[in-house]
Amino acid sequence: MQGSMLLPFASPRPEERRTTCRDLSLEWQSHKDNQRFLDPETGICTRLRIQATHPVPNTNQVKITDAVRRVPKLTVLLFRAPPSTIGQVLLWPLKFILCSIVLLFWPLDGLPGGESYTDAYPAYLMSYWGQLWAARSHREYSVFDNLVQKSPMPTPANFPITVKGVTHALHPRRLAIHGESGWYLCEDPDVIINYRYVAISYRQSDVFQRGFDDEGKKKEEEQRKQFIESVRSTTLQCGLQAYWLDLECLGETIEEKNIDLYRMADVYRGAIFTLITLRKSDDQHSIESWKSWGGRVWTFPEAFLSRELRYRVGLDGPVTPITLHELANKAYEYYSEETAIVNAYGGKDRLDRLEHLTRLKAAIWRRGSAALPKALDLEKQPPPNEQQPQHTANVSYPAERVYALMGFFEHRIMPNVLETELQALARLSMVNDSDRIAERMVSMLPQEIQPHACWYADDDQYGSQLWDIEPVVNVAGVTESGALVLDGCRAATIRWENFPEISFQTTESIRRTVAGKIPVTLPGWVLYAATWMPITSTVSVGTAFFACAAFLLIAGPFLTAYSISGRILATQPWLIGVKGVMSPEEAADRIYGASLSKRQRLFFTPSGSLLAKPAEDDIRRGLESQYDEALKQTRNDVYTLIDTRSGSIFYFTAKRPPTVCLFTGREGGLGRFVLCSENCVANELHKETVLRMPSYIHDAMSVCDWVAIG
Repeated sequence: MQGSMLLPFASPRPEERRTTCRDLSLEWQSHKDNQRFLDPETGICTRLRIQATHPVPNTNQVKITDAVRRVPKLTVLLFRAPPSTIGQVLLWPLKFILCSIVLLFWPLDGLPGGESYTDAYPAYLMSYWGQLWAARSHREYSVFDNLVQKSPMPTPANFPITVKGVTHALHPRRLAIHGESGWYLCEDPDVIINYRYVAISYRQSDVFQRGFDDEGKKKEEEQRKQFIESVRSTTLQCGLQAYWLDLECLGETIEEKNIDLYRMADVYRGAIFTLITLRKSDDQHSIESWKSWGGRVWTFPEAFLSRELRYRVGLDGPVTPITLHELANKAYEYYSEETAIVNAYGGKDRLDRLEHLTRLKAAIWRRGSAALPKALDLEKQPPPNEQQPQHTANVSYPAERVYALMGFFEHRIMPNVLETELQALARLSMVNDSDRIAERMVSMLPQEIQPHACWYADDDQYGSQLWDIEPVVNVAGVTESGALVLDGCRAATIRWENFPEISFQTTESIRRTVAGKIPVTLPGWVLYAATWMPITSTVSVGTAFFACAAFLLIAGPFLTAYSISGRILATQPWLIGVKGVMSPEEAADRIYGASLSKRQRLFFTPSGSLLAKPAEDDIRRGLESQYDEALKQTRNDVYTLIDTRSGSIFYFTAKRPPTVCLFTGREGGLGRFVLCSENCVANELHKETVLRMPSYIHDAMSVCDWVAIG
């Protein structure tokens, strides 16, 4: 971003600062730093002006105006509501004369204008033009792949650096085995595959305390030895000759850890049973110890991926079998929310694959990180291409929870210290394309929309789950900032400046067509009369022309009113936004003010927004009470959206007025439409809210190029 030169002590208002963005030709242009949008008529990045019910002075808010033609509007006022009082009766002739005079000087203003009808919303013209951090297709350039090639994950010599090699395993790389001469660590796969083994699950702080000085480190070493000896003794008591314990079987170097840590899911899958070690407690049932163990990220997949579970309390406690249901009751604080997962793994109630994985993700996200120190927030560091990745043994990856989750997926991703959690989640979703988790999240409306990577959602305010949403877009990749790049979107631009002139399709009639065009000839009759009158021999001709002109002057308003009295069949598609709350009657007057049709054209949405309220009678419609509810909102971020295609009116809240509407999915018989504001500098769209609108209106939206939701 480039800015203008400012004095050190100057503190300019935001609208005085300048910034730069690229236009449709990808050329740099400079403009003031304010909310902007890409004008669909000019293709120019333009300052956004917002019509408001109560505009604030010295801002980008303006009064509500419309472009309804003057003559049709005057005739509608004359004939839609006949005068009912003496005062109205006296004023009616004056209005009639005024209408005739206007028609005399602006005859073309009386044409219905049906020829300009189009059946498409204004298009969104911009596309994402940047490079992808990670791409779905291997044919696309990927910043992430380029970084990995320049600085690959450190692994032991002669080890194949592939996703399968790093994240999948049929057996542990190293195993503790009891032989003729005692216990030893074996790395020979030909020997390891012949031993059945037990996998050990524990929480580090329950079995030993990390030391930071000489005395503390010595005590830590003693506690480690005691723990290892107890594991060996218990393994032999259970009739096995081998065990897997991360303290011994994870590699010592960062190269070895990189190929051990992210294959642990398969290690626990392959064990005969998993032995859980809990710390001793005064509680008879050790519930506190269970909660401590169950609240960590990695212990969750360790339990659910195991064939059989056993536990012991303390290093010398008896080994006791436990079912997954029993464990969940004791160890999980959110048992009521994780019952479906427990039942699925218990073999009782099978879940759809997507629901299964979604619930697993929610369960892992509720848990804390590993005991290792948390990695630095890489989003606040310099971009990856400006620094080399630092691989250390004491720093956990920022995307640790994603890597714990991927053990439940068949298709996994290569861990990397450079990526954020959301970038890793997007990559995991792309390689498991049939689940389309990221695409489904785009259509959800969470309680809190994140300022960055706004596509991410853990919940939906409409009460839907991920598996309820059918996405209609595809993720092409993810950007360095964590934005999703979507392909296949249908988009429309929302108009905020005013109500435009909107054309209608009406019932066809020759009489109405002729009636609408006759008043256009009025100035011609007057000119012809003025031409013939000065000639003495043709005064009668001029008088005849004047008589015709006078007749048309009187009949003009009637003819114009008759020409626009046809029944409206369809309305030109527009999405029109207003800051504040506008009633359907007022909005219809702004849109259909030049029509004598008494048919109601705008309706409240029954379920399209969070403020919508459905009727409970025989007809599916929205209640008028949502208008009153919207008026009661004390917030300053309430907006009205009018969709002329469906004739629906929506009330919603947003931090910034959205300028682009994206059709991204379907749910519950309606479409999911994501309303976004534009960030021209970052070349991204930001989700402001999500509306449930009729699915069929997407046919009037143009298919756009790649767009980034960030």
